[in-house]
Amino acid sequence: MRSLMGHVALVTGGSRGIGAAIARRLAEDGAHVAVTYVHNADQAQDVVRFVEKAGGKGLAVRADFSDAEQVGRAVDEVASFFGRLDVLVNNAGFMDVSGTPLAEIPLDVVDRTLDVNVRAAFVAAQRAARHLERGGRVINIGSCLGSRVPGPGATLYAMSKSALTGLTKGLARDLGPRGITVNQVSPGPTDTDMNPSDGPHADAQRALTAVGRYASPEEIAACVTFLAGQAEGFITGADLAVDGGTNA
Repeated sequence: MRSLMGHVALVTGGSRGIGAAIARRLAEDGAHVAVTYVHNADQAQDVVRFVEKAGGKGLAVRADFSDAEQVGRAVDEVASFFGRLDVLVNNAGFMDVSGTPLAEIPLDVVDRTLDVNVRAAFVAAQRAARHLERGGRVINIGSCLGSRVPGPGATLYAMSKSALTGLTKGLARDLGPRGITVNQVSPGPTDTDMNPSDGPHADAQRALTAVGRYASPEEIAACVTFLAGQAEGFITGADLAVDGGTNA
C-alpha cells in the first residue's frame, strides 16, 4: 500500500546513510521527496532518480545546516517547488569523530554540533510549520545516546541528541492543536558509512545491543514511514527507540 501517495516529504541530510534510506522508503510509499545535502551532490541525485523511478517527483537542495538562513531557505524552496509540504524528517546531523579528549574539544566543534543537531532542527520545524497543514508530520532522528551514555567520549553528541528529545516534546504540544504530530526515532548502532558494522568500534557497540547486531538503515526508515503515515495521528511527542535493545 502506498500510504503517502501525493504527499511531499523533506528529508534533511538525505543523500546517504539513514537519510537516503528514509527518502527511498518514503518514495516507495508514494511520496514526492526532497533531500538536502552539503557535499554529496552525486549521491543526492541518485536518491532523486530513485524517487522518480518509484513514480514520484524528487528534488535535491544544497544547504549547510550549520547556517540557520540556509536551513529556512531550503524548507521554503521545497514547499515552493512542490506547492505543499506534508512531512519533515530532521535527519541531518554532525558528530565529532576526532577522538579529542573532553577538556580539549574546541568551541567551534561544540557550536557546529549544536547548530546542526539542535538549532537546524528547530529552525526547519519552525519554518515547516508555516507550510504544514492538518495531518502534517515532523519526525526527528535522535539517538540511543540521547537517553543513555554507556561510556566516555560521547558527551557533546549525547547532549545534542538529548536536546532534540526536548524539542520533539515541545513541538508536539505547540503543533498538536493544528493536527500536526511530532515524534522522534532514536536509532542504535546502524550500518552506514559513518558507523560501519565492520568498523573499529563495531564489536563494542554490537555487544551493547540485546539482539547482537547492527540495524540496517532500512529498518530505521521503516519506523519513520510508519510515523509519517496518516493512520498514526494519535502518536505524538513519542521517542521510538529502534536500538536493538541497547537501552533496554
